[in-house]
Amino acid sequence: MTSETDQIVTLTPQAGASAILAVDAMGGDHAPGVIIAGLDIAAERHPKAIFHVFGDAALIEPLVRAARRLAGRVVVHGTSEIIADDLKPTAALRLRDASMRRAIDAVASGEAAGIISAGNTGAMLALAKIVIKTMAGIDRPAMAAIGPSAKGDVVMLDLGANMVCDARNLVEFAVMGEMFARTVLGLPKPTIGLLNVGSEEMKGDETLKRAAEALRASPIGSQFHGFVEGHDIAGGTVDVVVTDGFTGNVALKTGEGALRLVGDLLRRVFTASLAAKLAYLLAKPGLNRLREWLDPRRYNGAVLLGLNGVVVKSHGGTDAEGFAHAVDVAMDMIVNRFNERIKDGLLQHDNRDALVADAAPRVAPLPVPPIVSAG
Repeated sequence: MTSETDQIVTLTPQAGASAILAVDAMGGDHAPGVIIAGLDIAAERHPKAIFHVFGDAALIEPLVRAARRLAGRVVVHGTSEIIADDLKPTAALRLRDASMRRAIDAVASGEAAGIISAGNTGAMLALAKIVIKTMAGIDRPAMAAIGPSAKGDVVMLDLGANMVCDARNLVEFAVMGEMFARTVLGLPKPTIGLLNVGSEEMKGDETLKRAAEALRASPIGSQFHGFVEGHDIAGGTVDVVVTDGFTGNVALKTGEGALRLVGDLLRRVFTASLAAKLAYLLAKPGLNRLREWLDPRRYNGAVLLGLNGVVVKSHGGTDAEGFAHAVDVAMDMIVNRFNERIKDGLLQHDNRDALVADAAPRVAPLPVPPIVSAG
């Protein structure tokens, strides 16, 4: 994977590294400064991690040299192209020397265990699927992320990788989401719910009903809660919420908008008058805890599950702390051998095709009334 433009900025990385991560340094709104600053923070949390950084070497080298905690931890690979945020995925596939493409190539070749980018989401999805490829036994990869709930954290997938899903896809998402919650959240037996228009068994379409029946009959059937509604996501009814990518992305963006609205309303309330400002001083300790709990940087790092490598997408507008959290997510998955555990989990569900095929709605659909002519 090395080329004439590759430059080793620091000493050769020490032996015994716990993980080698490929990093797209040119993706995101504030690249490469925020990216390198985020790696500097992450380096202290993960002392054995090595970062292969891809991008404009002339910009990256001074940043790396100035980051004290990155000494001996970074190899910079110079690239000549950048995948812009508005570039279509089909066009991105043709940029072979782009920083994102070279980082993804590093995972595909086995030089790195995972890749992190804050760049173009569509391009990253397309490149990861084509270059790194889907894991054997997985029909489609899914994008998963962690968010806040009333009872802790909640995992949600798919968040946009697959607009239309069948029952088999939803069952696979549940298996991957369950293992993701075990690995990243440390939950011994995470509960799972299928997002639906109601919690009653009669609600939903045929796809959801078949997926529900298959999950009830699967090895994780005891952890399957059943159908959940939109308010259950923030309510913490289950640890893992499973849905198709279209619905999941709409729910995600709705939740993000609601959090911003709450923050904006609180600012208005506590700046409306002198009395409100005094009230803010009294409430400040509690508000600081709330701000920390809902801090979007804590939840930065969506993961594309089901590929032959760890793929983490950082929010494009994140700051250094947020990017460091994306590194935390990738390290958790690599150190805890997430992909190997997914393969083991799939072996326990090797009859999922039969389960989905045999699954029938537990509640028969209502009969269609006869058409009566108005004449």
